[in-house]
Amino acid sequence: MQPIPHPSPNFGERRDGLRPELVVLHYTAMEDVPSALERLCCPEFEVSAHYLIARDGTLYQLVEEDKRAWHAGGGDWRGRGDVNSRSIGVELDNLGDQPFSQPLMQTLERLLPGILSRWGIPPEGVIGHSDMAPRRKSDPGRRFDWARLARRGLGVWPEPREAAPNEAEFLQAAETFGYDSSWGIDAVLDAFRQRFRPWAHGRLEARDMGEMLDLAGRFPIDPAPPSA
Repeated sequence: MQPIPHPSPNFGERRDGLRPELVVLHYTAMEDVPSALERLCCPEFEVSAHYLIARDGTLYQLVEEDKRAWHAGGGDWRGRGDVNSRSIGVELDNLGDQPFSQPLMQTLERLLPGILSRWGIPPEGVIGHSDMAPRRKSDPGRRFDWARLARRGLGVWPEPREAAPNEAEFLQAAETFGYDSSWGIDAVLDAFRQRFRPWAHGRLEARDMGEMLDLAGRFPIDPAPPSA
């Protein structure tokens, strides 16, 4: 699949010899693709991504994969910061409050296998912006179909389980899976639910507890960070 080149000046070199070990998914939160491309390619805004997928399935490449696009901002995942240097950023043409189109999802499902293969990224390395920065970001949002990606081996999904709710144990399991427990129970629970239980609300429930324990048990942090 050949993307349409649309180069952005908003990039740099990956720092400290870091390589991509994550794919971070975003929504554009803009009315249309021309508006998103203008923003992602404007030096004034200092923001970009490696790829943008339009609602009709058109794929644009803004930054080469070996370069550091400016898409993630502050945050961390699996105990490591500078997510921009460790990731590929993919923007999805969506306002955040609507289902993602079939052509868009189909293009994403064609794009991701190549990225994961080229950089040796496992399915658990495909995350949302909200996973790494839950206090300030909510994309790709509650409408994004994470279960669909997981069924295709392009993401992960918990087995349906329940366990007695315990906030301390939930945060410990969340950190084992990748979340920063210092964000606190409210932020971590909301980030987890945005992705895995998008319509759940209220206090920690048995389903939240069981599914976080499942994710932590099957996809724990590798104690040895990838070498440069």
